[in-house]
Amino acid sequence: MSEKVTYWVEMSDYDLETAKAMQTTGRYLYVGFMCHQTIEKILKAYWSSCLEEVPLKIHSLSRLAEKTGIYEEMSEDQLDFIDRLEPLNIEARYPSYKERLMKSLSNAYCQQLLADTKELQQWIKDRL
Repeated sequence: MSEKVTYWVEMSDYDLETAKAMQTTGRYLYVGFMCHQTIEKILKAYWSSCLEEVPLKIHSLSRLAEKTGIYEEMSEDQLDFIDRLEPLNIEARYPSYKERLMKSLSNAYCQQLLADTKELQQWIKDRL
């Protein structure tokens, strides 16, 4: 594995551990944000493993997946999950969305987010 790929994998793992820590402390807004970051970074690891160019500095999970070609390999459930994660990056950053988002992120929902994130992250790692 190249240094670039290793860098992104390690960052993805770090973000997943951070999401777990946020779950433990009840900071559900940041569980969602860090789950998004986990998948974004593992997609950038995949990008680095199959494309010569530097990963785009974007946060769109679907666009990163499409650009690498892994999008076509993903199941409907995985694509649906990416769609659920997508707004957690943007909406966590802006006050007008924060309150509404915080109401939708319960302990149980975040536990499922973590499980689904770990599963998708591993699925992508298996393709590196």
